[in-house]
Parts: sequence; structure tokens; C-alpha cells
Amino acid sequence: MNKFKLSKRLQLVLEQIPYGSRLADIGSDHALLPVAAVESGRAVAAIAGEVNRGPYEAALRGVAEAGRGNVISVRHGNGLEVVQPGEVDCIAIAGMGGALIASILEDGRRAGKLAGVTTLALQPNVGEDILRRWLLGNGWLLVAEHILEEDGKIYEILTAVPEQQASEATNDSLYAERILEGGQVLCSRDTLLQMGPWLLQAPNSVFMEKWQGEIRKLEGILSSLSRSELEAAELKRVEIKAQIKQIAEVLECLPKDKP
Repeated sequence: MNKFKLSKRLQLVLEQIPYGSRLADIGSDHALLPVAAVESGRAVAAIAGEVNRGPYEAALRGVAEAGRGNVISVRHGNGLEVVQPGEVDCIAIAGMGGALIASILEDGRRAGKLAGVTTLALQPNVGEDILRRWLLGNGWLLVAEHILEEDGKIYEILTAVPEQQASEATNDSLYAERILEGGQVLCSRDTLLQMGPWLLQAPNSVFMEKWQGEIRKLEGILSSLSRSELEAAELKRVEIKAQIKQIAEVLECLPKDKP
């Protein structure tokens, strides 16, 4: 059995992997996720991919210690280079920036590495909106979003499937402009991409904390810009004030009593 307990973040990523998957975990580090996926039955076979030598060797040790070398292949390479087309049906990428995850997926798409993949379980550290835009632009439909806090950091987990395989929803319906239930604020496609269409439907206290923190960050930038008389600074102030106003209006319309 895997002697290492998964963090809450990785446990939630694990729960997005369908039972019986053939998994590729990109940026696998100690291979905790592939080992847990195999031991739980969520994966019947797995690839642990690592580009850096140290984590690659740590993954080799982790798989060996778990006695799972017969079903988990540890591979050294960049992104989805470690996967052959059609070899896996679920890809997990956790602990990177959203722009980097999107770049890995795009390189993989161009190389045919997403052929046969039916689930993406993604945990960006930042840049969630960049990743949502990539998914939207490349025919992937978000079917779930989760947000949690662990060790003082806030994480989001995005689960996506090919849009043509989704039976009940489409990207057009998911990102359709909507009036928020708690008021008359129009939630645009850009806002849904920025804040998360599923998260906005069921906001919890961590979601509220994240976006209140974003407002504070923007107010700090606004304060710094106030010391400049340059025209460019004034344009930036106008832009940031609009961002603050939009986020604040959205938060005001959301229910405050969700756990």
C-alpha cells in the first residue's frame, strides 16, 4: 500500500480520475498520484512523467517502494512527450501555472497525444482563466470545478471532457451570459472564464476569500499607480477600477452562507 498520504489537493485531483482509467500524470514528482490511483482502482495502469532529473528519480523510488513497477511506467521527458498517441485516456497535471499547463496540452494536441483522452484533471496554481480559455478554444468542456485552501494557499481543480462526448451540456450553454441569482448583475463570458462558471454557481467560503483577496491586490496596485501622473498610469487606473467594480458586484450577488 502507498505509505504516503495524499494532500487534500491531490486527493481531490485523484477523485476526478474515472475508475479503470489509463492515466498519465505529468509533473508527477514522487509519483504519489499514480500510485494512489492504481491502489484505489481509479487507474489500471499509469505513466508518471517528469522533465527534471531529481523528481524523475524520486518517482522511480516511489513506484519501486510501492511495488507498482508492473503497472506504473516512470518516464523522463517534457510534458506529453512521455505519452504515445492513444496510450492513455486520462491526463492529470497538477501544481503548475495555468499558462504552462495550457502550453503542455497545446503541444500535446499538435502531436496527437490527446487522441483517445476522455478526461483532463487539472490543478493550476495560478492562471486558471488562461486554462479555461484553452479548454474552451480546443473543444473541451468543463464538467466540474473545485476550490479549496490548504496550508494557507488556495487551489482550483478543473475537470474537463471532450465537448462532443458530453451528453447534456455545451460550452455555449456553460459560458452563456447570465444574470446572477442574487441581483441584477450581468455575468459576462469573460467573467465566467475568469472566476469559473461552476464555482460561481456554488460559491463557498474559499471562493469568496480568494476574490476578496484579489480585490485587495488590485487596490494595492491602484494605490501605487496613484503616485504616477503618466497618461499610461491613468489608463491603467481606469482599467483596474473597472475590474474591482466588476468583482465586487459579482461577490455582492452571491450567497454568503455557503460553507
